[in-house]
Amino acid sequence: MVKVKICGITNVADALHAAAAGAAAIGLNFYPPSPRCLDPEAARAIVAALPPQVCAVGVFVNEARARVAEIARAVGLRALQFHGDESPADCRGWPLKVIKALRVRDAAALAAAAAYDVDFVLLDAYVEGQAGGTGRRFAWELSAGCDRSRLILAGGLTPENVAAAVRLVRPLAVDVASGVETRPGVKDPELVRRFIANAQTA
Repeated sequence: MVKVKICGITNVADALHAAAAGAAAIGLNFYPPSPRCLDPEAARAIVAALPPQVCAVGVFVNEARARVAEIARAVGLRALQFHGDESPADCRGWPLKVIKALRVRDAAALAAAAAYDVDFVLLDAYVEGQAGGTGRRFAWELSAGCDRSRLILAGGLTPENVAAAVRLVRPLAVDVASGVETRPGVKDPELVRRFIANAQTA
């Protein structure tokens, strides 16, 4: 059964709704330009409230290695997601699980995935000047050559289209932020519930 990550969580209530609905992971954003960005103290409170089966993932964009390590320790993160221009070397040597996000414009963009020795590769839509959470999708069929055992599909997923995406791509997991929100950073519990149910019954 496909796993689900609810990204851009900004408060305890939304985190608990996601957990209760069956999310395997939540994403906590530490990229200041994002409307979903959290300070470490707020993120720590969310992580402390999570049930143990839910993985807290920190999302970073071109952040200094020392700062990532500092936040990970302070917050209690269990995985790191690098969503910028991080090199394969930047993604190595961490004591936590690592997700490398790649923004997909065309098939050539997917060739980069092979260079990354990481636990998971997340495929997201390419939008100029924006690092995820855009609500835009890419041509899912481009992911056909990817290693599905470590593939997380993102980009424009909603409760309405996630089942079709799962059937086509057969990823390990799917990731959603804007597709289950009433506004940036505020999740709709019913949309979250429907998204997870539709993903897992596809």
